[in-house]
Amino acid sequence: MDSLFHTPLCVVAALSGKSNRLLALGLPKIDDVFPGFQRGDFAVLFGHPICRTLSFLLCVRCQLPLRKEGLNSRAIYIDGGNTFDPYAVSAIAREYGLKPESVLENIFISRAFTAYQLTVLVFEKLEDALKRYRSKVVVVSGITRLFLDRDVPKKEGGDVFMKMTRHLLELASRRRAVIVATCVSRRYSRRSMFLEAVLFGRANTVIGLKDSQGALKFVLEFHPNIKPFTVDFPSNAVTMDMFMET
Repeated sequence: MDSLFHTPLCVVAALSGKSNRLLALGLPKIDDVFPGFQRGDFAVLFGHPICRTLSFLLCVRCQLPLRKEGLNSRAIYIDGGNTFDPYAVSAIAREYGLKPESVLENIFISRAFTAYQLTVLVFEKLEDALKRYRSKVVVVSGITRLFLDRDVPKKEGGDVFMKMTRHLLELASRRRAVIVATCVSRRYSRRSMFLEAVLFGRANTVIGLKDSQGALKFVLEFHPNIKPFTVDFPSNAVTMDMFMET
């Protein structure tokens, strides 16, 4: 685990797989109906806090070799919600037979504590980091959270957020990267609903994790090639029940 700003340049092997290779979640039942994220996708995971755990899972699975359905890639984690959990990542790594220390070293993390810092990371730092580390997976955690701060003017924050999400969509396509944003709403307001509408409208894949009468549902709300569907989240999924957040 390292910083986008201070990590020395490391030479890594370039991906040798096809550009349309998918990064699946590796979960029973879900993989049968949702084959995974394609390079070039700007995707959103929203709703139940377990979407954060799914983002950790993607940061681990992307490091797997191509023959094991990974991308042989490092991951970049932009933490806008102070959500990164190295213990959860380590446990997932062990489930895949990987060394936790090596997995964490291949996740480049930077935290943003204000909407301004998040904007700088996305606009000024992210593309250079993708080139430097040859990463194909980016997680932007808690993408709306900092824009809900009362100190952020509504109109200014909304304008910047629209530009930022457009930039992420274009960057995913240009760099052939999987960019996944997480959004866990703890309180609803006009501002949060506006930001989520912008986010969901910009993404080309939108997935909700929803609690329905005590059962967790995986809901594909939008995808360019797959019709929307709802499926029960597997209760015995590897590592998932270990890190359920409430």
